[in-house]
Amino acid sequence: MKRLSWRTKIVAAFALCFGVMLVGGPIDAAQGKGFVSGELLVRQKAGASAASVRAALQAQGAGEIEEIPGIKVKRIRVPEHALEKVRTALARNPNFEFVEPNFIGQGTLVPNDTSYSSQWHLPRINAPNGWQLTTGSSDIPIAIVDSGVDPNHPDLGAKLLPGYNWLDFNTDTNDVQGHGTAVAGAAAAITNNSRGIAGVAWENTIMPLVVLNSSNSASYSNIASAIVYAVDRGVKVINVSIAGTSFSYTLQNAVDYAWNRGALVFCAAANNNTDDPFYPAALPNAIAVAATDQNDNKASYSNYGDWITIAAPGSSIYTTLRGGGYGARSGTSLASPIAAGLGALIWSLNPDLSHVEVLEILKAGADDLGAVGFDPMFGHGRINVLGSLSLAEKIVAETDVTPPVVALTSPADGSAVAGLVTLVAEVEDDQGVDRVEFFVNGNRLGQDTGTPYMFSWDADQVPAGWHRLNAQAVDTSGNVGVSQEIMVYVEQASDLVPPQVAISNPLPGAKLNKQEWVRAAASDNVGVVRMELYINGSLMTVNNSDTLAWRWMTHKERSSVFEVSVKAYDAAGNASEDTITVYK
Repeated sequence: MKRLSWRTKIVAAFALCFGVMLVGGPIDAAQGKGFVSGELLVRQKAGASAASVRAALQAQGAGEIEEIPGIKVKRIRVPEHALEKVRTALARNPNFEFVEPNFIGQGTLVPNDTSYSSQWHLPRINAPNGWQLTTGSSDIPIAIVDSGVDPNHPDLGAKLLPGYNWLDFNTDTNDVQGHGTAVAGAAAAITNNSRGIAGVAWENTIMPLVVLNSSNSASYSNIASAIVYAVDRGVKVINVSIAGTSFSYTLQNAVDYAWNRGALVFCAAANNNTDDPFYPAALPNAIAVAATDQNDNKASYSNYGDWITIAAPGSSIYTTLRGGGYGARSGTSLASPIAAGLGALIWSLNPDLSHVEVLEILKAGADDLGAVGFDPMFGHGRINVLGSLSLAEKIVAETDVTPPVVALTSPADGSAVAGLVTLVAEVEDDQGVDRVEFFVNGNRLGQDTGTPYMFSWDADQVPAGWHRLNAQAVDTSGNVGVSQEIMVYVEQASDLVPPQVAISNPLPGAKLNKQEWVRAAASDNVGVVRMELYINGSLMTVNNSDTLAWRWMTHKERSSVFEVSVKAYDAAGNASEDTITVYK
């Protein structure tokens, strides 16, 4: 077994440019990766006003659909034809921390028709001997973020907890296609009941959370919502056997939310036999699980790379099937819940352990396969139930008394600033960060609870001259770390930022009715003072606010093609324009 190292450093920071983070390439390039049409995911900066955010969305013809609680990521609806335009515009807006498409992940199960009458993987991971120490506890549920679970399956139904369905927005968690039932059985099928199969975690309950549809696809926003939902209900072990090719700050925020609240998110590494990262598995603080076969080799399909955490059996796993039956299935979709089942057993045996300690026990108790030590095929090794439970039995949970290490990384010490300034902090902690608070001249500005830790400070609210900035981080045990102080010089800013303006009606290329309402909205870092409407170059109306609505009697027009333009001005005279072409 590997040597146990307890003081694992957890870095809750990102290397980033200090504007808004624009995730993914151009929308056309992202199309091949898969995303939800007509939707974006955005997170406003801490300190940004709700009114400014609302105005920025309205100016682009966008509207909020929902906010994912806990991580404060908004799912917004945007005109499909203008998705790239809106994404770029919001990315330039200082109120937002990131803007990204609502990418789609896929279930990671490989069809396998080979009939195995026994579960080879349980002896291979030394589960029968481990069960002499514990068979689990109903106090440690496992959340299965998937397609649901068959509530009538004899090896699953009696241990299902209430969950939620993000596809139908209700509590019906019946499996829509079978993937989730197979995953749940591998983790925690009812065992020692003289029927069916054995799960890794006999006694642990299952919380089914439905995000994967009948086409085997799940949006990142729903995956993130399910992770947060489970954490908020006290679940410490979460399994996500879904993977996508696109990095996402939304998923990172959800995984960090779980980590910082003492939960572990086990994720399938995916089945492409590549070292390309797949998400959420490759995210910091996620547990990426690769698959092994009956000979303790990397499964032929399993992904690999320096982002793999551990490995578990995933080939020809005999498990529960939708409809009450059993069968062999393969994929990292099964390796991940097998590892998650061991995580639940560790906590069942020693519930006082922290999530950091449970993860270290998983890694240290594993059997070292492949190259000595960590390697990209198996991570820290293939799990060993007895090995990890033997460690868990002996460990006395540590009391966390170590404060976080926090550094204010932007703006630079001695720099000159003006207007809206993005404060950025990087934090290191061995357990998890609860929040980061930002201060100017010793006065608290506000806080951020999700990575990357940022705050939007309006420097125009203090007099010109030198001012002190610092940050302090509070970890999940209440320990406080304080950053160094930096000095910045606040200048009286000249407003050089133009407003953003968008025409919401009519749509570009539209055929006009006999009469039509022209509607537009604008936003600005200081404020919009005037909007002007032009049709074919002629001024039609002026409005001294950030919205414009004008009734256009189009049946009186002789032309058949019209160029509609709306200009927006701020008090400093900065202006911008949106123009569309419509037809009669």
